[in-house]
Amino acid sequence: MSTIAPSQPSTPAELRPARPAYKVTAARVLRSEWAKLWSLRSTWITLGLALLFLVAFGLIAAFQFKSRITSGRPMDRDFAAATTLSLSLFGTNFAQLALGVLGVLVAAGEYSTGMIRSTLAAVPRRLPVLWSKAAVYGLIALVLGTVGVFVAFSADSGILSSTKAAMTFSDAGVVRGLLGAGLYLGLVGVIGVALGALLRSVAGGIAVLVASLMLIPGLTSLLPTSWQSHISPYLPSHAGEAMFTLHHDSTLLSPTAGLLVFLGWTVLALGGAAVRLLRTDA
Repeated sequence: MSTIAPSQPSTPAELRPARPAYKVTAARVLRSEWAKLWSLRSTWITLGLALLFLVAFGLIAAFQFKSRITSGRPMDRDFAAATTLSLSLFGTNFAQLALGVLGVLVAAGEYSTGMIRSTLAAVPRRLPVLWSKAAVYGLIALVLGTVGVFVAFSADSGILSSTKAAMTFSDAGVVRGLLGAGLYLGLVGVIGVALGALLRSVAGGIAVLVASLMLIPGLTSLLPTSWQSHISPYLPSHAGEAMFTLHHDSTLLSPTAGLLVFLGWTVLALGGAAVRLLRTDA
């Protein structure tokens, strides 16, 4: 004689615990990257240094120029042809290193601590993490760089108002140059993030960044003269310089061409980082 096992009473649907409503969206990934970025002490320190470099070195260059004018001391040709715009952007070379290095840390730092595994577990599609890191940090670098160069120019225009280098915001090319410098610094930050994600090493990313922006341009002088004119203008630092330089010569691209070339370098770095993120494990 067979027995029938008593059936378990079914739980009403309204009494079952509801699953948490969670969905990975672009907005949530952006908020996560924003929170992670500002939770690091190095973010505040490095951004503060970048702003200090822009303003302080711009002021130093202006005071140095004015002191030589008033004292009658000789100046080299490049310094003698300086303008308020070029002097106020003197700190750009130093600020780009600070912003680029922090960009490398934003991406490669998670690989060194192992946090990237948790990040990719929360965002399985992976690429939104890279786009969000680049967008959040690029925007911050853009805003900080733009504010810094405008502050430096405002201060320098007052210092140099009585000299031959005097310029104001109403002069042709000034606003374009300042906005170009801010955009350049923002894109340097994005390239730093891309290099950090591509190489997954803080030291390696910083080394490639410094070599690309500072060492390789200097080494082009070792090339034959006929090669320099075809290679030098398209290097990242020279293309970026064309974005904010007031007067262009044959060694520099036009502002628009410089922007397009530098955007190309940025897209190339991001593309390499995206391919590695998709094809290799964290």
